[in-house]
Amino acid sequence: MANEAKPYVKCSVSNCNYWGEQNICRADMIMIEIDRHANVHLGDEFAGEHFVDNHRDAADTSSATCCLTFKPKG
Repeated sequence: MANEAKPYVKCSVSNCNYWGEQNICRADMIMIEIDRHANVHLGDEFAGEHFVDNHRDAADTSSATCCLTFKPKG
């Protein structure tokens, strides 16, 4: 996995620590979760860490998901 190119992830949350030029996310890793689980890890930081929770869920629409990698700037 070390030789794989990172995907380009565009984001509209401009106050995120991982915000980059042209709205590109600079996080090493990104955690996407089903909205119904979103409040489970609110106190944790995910980017740059290894994710240990490998559960799987299905989403019917993209609006049913959220990015848990967000970390405010500063």
